[in-house]
Amino acid sequence: MAIRDARVKWTYVTRTIPERGRASIGPHAGRPRAGDLVVARVGRIGEHGAAEDPYGRRMRLYQGDLLVGAYGNRYATDFYEGYVPEGPDTHLLTAGGLIGTVAAAHDAHERPTELEVIGRLVDGADRPLSLEDFGRAFPTAAGLPHAHVVAVLGTSMNAGKTTTAAAIVRAFTRAGFPVGAGKVTGSGSGKDRWSYADAGAHALADFLDFGMASTFGYPLDRLGTTMLAIRDALILDGSEVVVLEIADGLLQSETAWLLERLPGFVDAVVFAATDALSARSGVEILRAAGAPVRAVSGLLTRSPLAVREAEAATGLPVVKPSVLADGAAVDLLAPEPALA
Repeated sequence: MAIRDARVKWTYVTRTIPERGRASIGPHAGRPRAGDLVVARVGRIGEHGAAEDPYGRRMRLYQGDLLVGAYGNRYATDFYEGYVPEGPDTHLLTAGGLIGTVAAAHDAHERPTELEVIGRLVDGADRPLSLEDFGRAFPTAAGLPHAHVVAVLGTSMNAGKTTTAAAIVRAFTRAGFPVGAGKVTGSGSGKDRWSYADAGAHALADFLDFGMASTFGYPLDRLGTTMLAIRDALILDGSEVVVLEIADGLLQSETAWLLERLPGFVDAVVFAATDALSARSGVEILRAAGAPVRAVSGLLTRSPLAVREAEAATGLPVVKPSVLADGAAVDLLAPEPALA
């Protein structure tokens, strides 16, 4: 069945597909793999009563709707742990259209929205399609101009990483630099990308641009190559400062592996934390890895007392995202920490 003959809802993870109307619905054959594009019918509505379209609009979901998404895994300590389906139980793992099977859930969330996969997305030759087919070519690093790179990591989900990254983007943009912003790891959703754009980012790139609906479960070498590619793509797009956000906490396996590769790759690291104790632990881990951690920010900055505790425990400046955005982030690239 041609997509144009069926009323379907395209989710955010399909944003890299240039001509969506030319695709068709084909049979679901073979073992599911991360990145496979599939068409699913919405069953019982649960946690996700809406999905995000490729342009960021929230689409209300109704039982019986057809939506196009992609298989993938999700690692979210305060939401869902989910995997590419191996059986009949299929769920909507993110509002952005990541499809898998929920293995565990934080008890603050409802049961997942149920899906029935009815077929693969296929091209005009009935060839099953994957996000890999629409990934951006990996840039050649040779001959690229120099750009400063700032990385933002955090203690966990919802520690304030994206707010911090957007604040850094805003500061350098106001200072006159073309700034590129990239999400290195995570699960398919557009809200972080739009946050960077709203802050004034000159160029945007993330793992979806390189063929992945989510990064959890991919080979580590692929994640490392993608981190380099995101940086290089942003430089090719004219960025003089690159801000990279790495998802999840430092104990997540992919994040732990990537942080070991930050020395020599980034000029500065800002660590987003939820409280003073996690700030101290995180900074100790970053320092042990040789990462150039220069400041702490994130959720803990809402509490003046927590700020004082964290400064005493880490010896680093603890800076509100709003202060970073007002220009303090530019000092991240100073020879000595100068944030206040």
